[in-house]
Amino acid sequence: MNWSFQLYSARNFLPWEGVLATLGKLGYTQVEGFGGVYDDPKAFRSELDKNGLAMPTGHFSIDALENDFDGVRKTADALGITLLICPFLMPDQRPSDAAGWRGFGERLAKVGETAKKAGHGFAWHNHDFEFKKLADGSVPQDHILSSAPDISWEMDVAWVVRGGDDPLPWIEKYGKRISAVHVKDMAKPGEGLDEDGWSDVGHGTIDWAGLIKALRAKSAAQYYVMEQDNPNDIERFARRSIAAVKTY
Repeated sequence: MNWSFQLYSARNFLPWEGVLATLGKLGYTQVEGFGGVYDDPKAFRSELDKNGLAMPTGHFSIDALENDFDGVRKTADALGITLLICPFLMPDQRPSDAAGWRGFGERLAKVGETAKKAGHGFAWHNHDFEFKKLADGSVPQDHILSSAPDISWEMDVAWVVRGGDDPLPWIEKYGKRISAVHVKDMAKPGEGLDEDGWSDVGHGTIDWAGLIKALRAKSAAQYYVMEQDNPNDIERFARRSIAAVKTY
């Protein structure tokens, strides 16, 4: 399997040249981009090539995707990104009811159509808010995916858990639409206090051995992306995480 690494995890451990060299040495073959690495795509691509790394997936804001798709496409093409991913919706932009979330799904569907015409795949990436029940008992994630039936999903498993839900039924229900997975772990009680409650993959509370097995069997995931939102030691996180997942 090709193990990827979300570069957002390393934003506090620059320069990027050092980060990419470390990831290449540790056995990663792919990375996932985010806004912080798009300033000079050609130069960044050169550093990736130097370290034997590809960037097949990348995060782009809903604003950029809707209002500057040409810029997104140029950045993606320069870096080799084939799957465009919308990663977030700011709290002040989040709908409060089912109709609102269906409307947001329709917006994502339009972006997906634009991406497809340009030869790119398109996915939505979840956090925890998509799993918080609305007044009618439904959850936003269902409305997003049902209103945008042709887009895929980058499933951030740990955020599903933080949202109070069980990932396995979601894998059962939407597995064929899961194109990528964020492999992230939650710290055991009393640990990870200075890392926002996250942990190195395989050293926390999430059953990653079981989840990888389920995802391989029931999902269309091509990309397994290691992530930790606020690690205090990037080399340790990257090293221990890839060592753990290689045993699954």
